[in-house]
Amino acid sequence: MKKITIGEAARRSGVKVPTVRYYESIGLLAAPGRSEGNQRSFEPADINRLAFIRHARELGFEIEAIRTLLTLQDDPHQSCASADAIAKARLVEVEQRIRSLTALKAELEIMVEGCGHGRVDQCRVIEVLADHGQCTHSHH
Repeated sequence: MKKITIGEAARRSGVKVPTVRYYESIGLLAAPGRSEGNQRSFEPADINRLAFIRHARELGFEIEAIRTLLTLQDDPHQSCASADAIAKARLVEVEQRIRSLTALKAELEIMVEGCGHGRVDQCRVIEVLADHGQCTHSHH
């Protein structure tokens, strides 16, 4: 079987070459074999692993969560309870972020609607930004 170069691995997995090297450096991807010219030489399983990591990153999973998920993937006969727990924790984070963004959106809408489109010394946007106490929601 033909070995896969780092550029081809990056293209097939959707992960940029420097990111492939980074994942290798932090141990998410095993160091690939080397060609006679000392170039990295990837296997199809490496491409699948890179695609898995990319997808997990797109979903917002942190590196350590991905490391755990990869460990679980490497031993497919064990319980998926840990994977479920990681996904549920990420879901809670997303739900909290949605609530925060919804409150932020509402505050910005009030700020923009309150603007009389006059001069800056009468601008509601500037007033609210200058005095957080005028906000109707807490943004933490």
